[in-house]
Amino acid sequence: MLAETICSAVSAAGLGIAAVTAYRRRFVRALRITAYALVPVGLVLTGVVQWLTGIVFKPTVWIGFGLLALAWVLFLATRALERRGAGGVAKSREAVAPAASAPALGGGAAGPSPKPQGAPAEDFSDIEAILKKHGI
Repeated sequence: MLAETICSAVSAAGLGIAAVTAYRRRFVRALRITAYALVPVGLVLTGVVQWLTGIVFKPTVWIGFGLLALAWVLFLATRALERRGAGGVAKSREAVAPAASAPALGGGAAGPSPKPQGAPAEDFSDIEAILKKHGI
């Protein structure tokens, strides 16, 4: 009830200011002030003010908002942990599987794997020619 009275008083004051502004022949500014002055009364008549005051003064609503905020923080934390690479059980299993199969293939886990014997040496002569052609 108090919120509706305050909104009505604000609207009445705004309409008074709009009337004075229109009396001074500033009609566009008076229309704008009138539009702003009618917003609080419109909110009261549509029930938005009553709905908002019902939300503000109920502790169960604030507990609900707190739980929603906690859920949001937990979602953000899990995304941050996934980006850092601490993905939990699924990622650790993926990392363990190749390491376990590496000794079975003949490669050691200590150090990089050697190149196969028949692999050709990397030839960058064509790339060097292109770079020289462009003066790089």
